[in-house]
Amino acid sequence: MRKLGLALSGGAARGIAHLGVLQALDELELPIGHIAGVSSGAIAGAFYAAGFPPRQIYQLLTDTRFVRLLRPSFRLGLVRLDLVEKLYQHYLGAAPTFAELKVPLTLVATDLAAGQTVYFQEGALLPPLLGAAAVPIVCRPVEWQGQVLVDGGVMNNLPVEPLLLQQNLAVVGVHCNPMSPQAPLTTLREVGERTAYLAISMNVQPRLAQCHFVLEPPALHQYRVTDLRRASEIFNIGYAYTMSQAEALHRCLAEDLATSQD
Repeated sequence: MRKLGLALSGGAARGIAHLGVLQALDELELPIGHIAGVSSGAIAGAFYAAGFPPRQIYQLLTDTRFVRLLRPSFRLGLVRLDLVEKLYQHYLGAAPTFAELKVPLTLVATDLAAGQTVYFQEGALLPPLLGAAAVPIVCRPVEWQGQVLVDGGVMNNLPVEPLLLQQNLAVVGVHCNPMSPQAPLTTLREVGERTAYLAISMNVQPRLAQCHFVLEPPALHQYRVTDLRRASEIFNIGYAYTMSQAEALHRCLAEDLATSQD
């Protein structure tokens, strides 16, 4: 049976929309055969692949303890990844592996030393998970297996490649960073955020074109990547938009993928 292959983008707080998307897909009973995630998409994908329901993941990520750990990133401080790792261990186990997951998962990071994208699908789960979401400047790089890992979105913010290599997957790009031309650009912070967005979007556009279907909730353009306090709204946007695309998603699973790629 054909299944969905989900490429979950980064997007910081806007990545909460991934959980709404996953909740909708569960309710629609659409089968997920593989998840590839980067940055906030890596976190959502890893917990979902481990068997956590989307609403439970939402509660975890908006829990006061987790928010306190992430708050420095929104203030350009330094995130304590050792504390984040301990929190992951509390939920995922002391030394979880990819083999233990209920859904196949690929985590995507950037090897800062080699200047290339790296993909993780086997072995220990936590080091690649930490590295895949280690935002440069606000997080220390994660050194793992001779690599210096930072946020995978630096070079690949929509990791479709691991999904396109597999048979019988309808590749769905879940992109939570629609651009807003009306966004204010009056402060240094706003200019910096837009500059980073434009740089990252350059690696996303060609990958969107390779997807069989794209979920990009347009309402997310109203939210900043630091809007964690509006997490409930962001979750609901991802959920409602995916439910509105239910018929198209069912057709995507049913159609001949070889034809759709021509």
